[in-house]
Amino acid sequence: MNTADLGLPVDVPSTALFTDQYELTMLQASLAAGTAERRSVFEVFTRRLPEGRRYGVVAGTGRVLDAVENFRFDADVLGFLRENAIVDEPTLEWLASYRFHGDIWGYPEGEVYFPGSPILRVEGSFAECVLLETVILSILNHDSAIAAAASRMASAAGDRPLIEMGARRTHELAAVAAARAAYVGGFTTTSDLAAGFRYGIPTVGTSAHAFTLLHDRERDAFQAQVNSLGRGTTLLVDTYDVAEAVRMAVEVAGPELGAVRIDSGDLLLVAHRVRQQLDELGARDTRIIVTSDLDEYAIASLAAAPVDAYGVGTQLVTGSGHPTCSMVYKLVARAESADPRAPLEPVAKRSTGGKTSIGGRKWAARRLDERGVAEAEVIGIGVVPVALADRQLLVELVKGGQVLSREPLDVVRDRHAASLANLPLSATQLSRGEPVIPTEYI
Repeated sequence: MNTADLGLPVDVPSTALFTDQYELTMLQASLAAGTAERRSVFEVFTRRLPEGRRYGVVAGTGRVLDAVENFRFDADVLGFLRENAIVDEPTLEWLASYRFHGDIWGYPEGEVYFPGSPILRVEGSFAECVLLETVILSILNHDSAIAAAASRMASAAGDRPLIEMGARRTHELAAVAAARAAYVGGFTTTSDLAAGFRYGIPTVGTSAHAFTLLHDRERDAFQAQVNSLGRGTTLLVDTYDVAEAVRMAVEVAGPELGAVRIDSGDLLLVAHRVRQQLDELGARDTRIIVTSDLDEYAIASLAAAPVDAYGVGTQLVTGSGHPTCSMVYKLVARAESADPRAPLEPVAKRSTGGKTSIGGRKWAARRLDERGVAEAEVIGIGVVPVALADRQLLVELVKGGQVLSREPLDVVRDRHAASLANLPLSATQLSRGEPVIPTEYI
C-alpha cells in the first residue's frame, strides 16, 4: 500500500539508504551475536520543545508510513553496500529479504505534543526496528518543525488565509514536504506545484516582478495578465510606485479586480493606504495580499491592518528559526532472549547533561479539566488508570507490517485545529514561555 491508495499520483521510491551506516553495522554485529531477533521497543520523543515554543505539532506520519513500507534493499542498493564493504555477506543476505513485520503506534498526525510525549512507538525485532531510526527521525523532525511554525502563523493570522510559498528557499524535495506540513499546520494553499500534484494541496500563483519588468510599461503588464487570467487575478503593485500601480490596476481590471499584492515597504502603512485608495476607486471587494519575509510576529503585527491574506516563504520552510524538533529514537525495552515469549525489560541510557531517558513501553493520555481544557500530558508504564482510559493518545498505525489506514490531509488538518482548540488559550500567545501544559509521569 502507498500514497496511490488515496488517489495520489506519485509512489515513494526505496528508502533503504535514507539511513546512517551505523544502523547497518549494528545489525551486522547483532546478527553475529545472536541478539538481532530480540523483541524490542523503540520510542520517538523530544526532551524539550524549541526555546519559547508552547507546544509541538506531529506532522509527517503519513510520510513515515510510506517510508517504512518502501524500506527495501533492491539489487542496486545491495550492490552498493557490497562494493563499498559496508556490511558482510551474511548481513547482505538478511537485508535482501528485509520487510518490516512489526507494529507501530503513534500520536495521530496533526495532534499536539509536549516534552516526553511518546510520539511514535516502533515494536518488532531489534534488527528490523533499528534500521528505521534515521528515516523516521528525518521525516518527523523536519515536518513537525514546519507544522509547528505554520500553526503559530495560522494562529497569528486568525481567519485570514495563508499561502505557502517557500519552495525557492529550501531543497526541492524538502519544499514538497514543507508544503504538506504547512497545510497540516493551517495554511490554505501552496505555490509549489509538486506539492499540489503529490498531495492534492490547492495551488495558487499569478506573477512576479519579472513579468512587469518584461513589458515596456506597467500598464502593458497588467493588461496582459488580465487578458490572460481574467479580472479576478492578483496584480503585483510594488514594482515602481504603489499608488500609481493601484490606480492603474483598477483602471485596467475594473472594480472586479481580485487582489493586489504588496511585497515590500512598511506593510502596515502601505496596506492602509492601498485599502483607502481601492475603496475610493470603487474596488471595495479587491483583496490585499502581503508577502515579504513574514513570520508569525510580523503577521501578528499586521492584525489591525486591512490585509486579506499572507504569503510566507523563508521563515516557514526554516521552521521560523527552529528547523528541527530535536526528536530522538531510543530503545526503551527489549526481551532478554530471542524467544518470542520472553518478557520485555525496560532499558534506558544513563547520562548527564540533559540526555537521560526513561525506560519502559509507555502509554500517553491528556488529562482535561472540568471545562474540557487540557491540563496535563500524562505518561506512564503498565496499566492505564480508569480515569484516563478514554483519553489515550497513541493509535495503532501498523500491525504485523501492514499499514492499517492512511488519512487525507484535510482530516489531519482538522485534527490539528481541534487539538489546538482544546489547549489553554495561552498556547497561541507568541510570547516566549514554558510548554502550555506540564508533562507528568506516573
